[in-house]
Amino acid sequence: MKDRYVIGIDLGGTKISGAVANFKGDIISQYTLPTKAEEGEKAVLERIIKVVEKVINESNVDKEKIVSIGIGSPGPLDAKEGKIITTANLPFKDFNIVNPLVEQFHIPAYLDNDANVAAIGEYIFGAGKGTNNMIFITVSTGIGGGAILNGKIYRGNTYNALEIGHMTLDEKGPRCNCGNYGCAEALASGTAIGKIATEQVKKGFKSSLGNYDQITSYEVFKEAEKGDILAKDVLYKALNYLGICVANMITSFDPELVIIGGGVSKGGSIVFEKVKEVVKTRCLKAMWESTKIVPAALGTDAGVKGAIALAIMESK
Repeated sequence: MKDRYVIGIDLGGTKISGAVANFKGDIISQYTLPTKAEEGEKAVLERIIKVVEKVINESNVDKEKIVSIGIGSPGPLDAKEGKIITTANLPFKDFNIVNPLVEQFHIPAYLDNDANVAAIGEYIFGAGKGTNNMIFITVSTGIGGGAILNGKIYRGNTYNALEIGHMTLDEKGPRCNCGNYGCAEALASGTAIGKIATEQVKKGFKSSLGNYDQITSYEVFKEAEKGDILAKDVLYKALNYLGICVANMITSFDPELVIIGGGVSKGGSIVFEKVKEVVKTRCLKAMWESTKIVPAALGTDAGVKGAIALAIMESK
């Protein structure tokens, strides 16, 4: 792997971040541009190409030594064909994002959804390093996940496996953006925590949360820590559902490790204590005793590091 390099592209609704890295994951050069999704497909593709050109030029790496490009994008995708089918914050509709990059740079390119990419990143560079079977769950605006099984990313039949956020946890629960009712995302995501708290305050429940013009999961965590009863109730219910979600993953896949990332994971010990408590009551003893539940390690570079890891994994 010596003297071989890859490019990672983290494609998001607000920014496009790219980097050239070696096979150890050391970033040689990095560049970020705003996505400007409102300008349309062609404009965003041109900005992706500009990011790739910039990181290649600034890396001073011989282009012949760059063996692959990894692209992480929100889904749903047809990763096998290299297409972004549609996604809320990007302009692409059934758009093949891989072919234009291959044609422009003559480097093999690979697309995967951002949750899978984050899972690969944690497996190769982060908290999952050294494991063989691990589950990654990201809990922020929504809930997503990825699985490494027997040392390989598990994508499923349509390359959309582990849409954990759309696992039904309460058939009579609130409607999710996907159209279903009682999804994990509608009950335990950062968005759900803020939304449920806001609804309770509007119903007249007394709470220090009523002092905020806008209530997000951040305010709920903050006031729960201070002892606010409503904030604690909303948070504990959401974390209970997250614990059920994690328990279902452990029961289904029997992993060595479950990694939890995303904004909600930054809520601290309360998140992991509650999740572990729920897992202990809902999983077979042999399973929960042999599964570690830990926070993600890659932090703010998770997207681009994951894309680098995807490129490395696909190059081997």
